[in-house]
Amino acid sequence: MCLALPALVVDVSPSGDGVVSLGGLRKQVSFALLDEVQVGDYVIVHVGYALSRLDPDEAEQTLATFAQLQAHHAQTDTP
Repeated sequence: MCLALPALVVDVSPSGDGVVSLGGLRKQVSFALLDEVQVGDYVIVHVGYALSRLDPDEAEQTLATFAQLQAHHAQTDTP
């Protein structure tokens, strides 16, 4: 199974690659499979490639849902 999360594009280079941020972690990825990626776009990344661009509102909603799940599990998990 593969889980894909929205990643925020923070840098795009002329060579077709760049950097995304996911929860504060930055990762070098290729944008070769997408046209006209810009800083501020949200993309889905798999194995180092941005596969698709996302609607910003949908991306923010998905990230908020995952943050709520993380907070819930942090409160209910016992060591």
